[in-house]
Amino acid sequence: MTRIDFYILADSSGDNRELYACRIAEKAYQMGRHVFMHSESVEQSQRIDEMLWSFRAGSFIPHDRHSNNNTTAVTIGHDVEPIDNTDVLINLAQTAPVFFSRFERVAEIVDQAPQHKDSARERFRFYRDRGYELQHHNIQQ
Repeated sequence: MTRIDFYILADSSGDNRELYACRIAEKAYQMGRHVFMHSESVEQSQRIDEMLWSFRAGSFIPHDRHSNNNTTAVTIGHDVEPIDNTDVLINLAQTAPVFFSRFERVAEIVDQAPQHKDSARERFRFYRDRGYELQHHNIQQ
């Protein structure tokens, strides 16, 4: 059964959610996992795409925006279901994607912005009510 981790960030400044998503993607990549980063919009997908090149000096994470030929370690998409071969879902959207249960792990990243906290609470209840294993981690950056 899918394990779902909520990463609760200490603040809501700037692009912390996206930056932390890049850190999780990097760790998963280093562990040999395939990642699908589910964003809210085309604009957010583009920001994440750019961040994966520059979020940390010296890092390299093979990635691509969603296409029909997903052979990279990290794929970014916002309005499509990922093709097979993914282990970790990083959800940056405000709702749980319908395909979340195909993954071994789901990372939900929450900052202190009211709209993100409220939608995260709804997703937490959604997963809990369906019997999924939930973990939460308070992240001090």
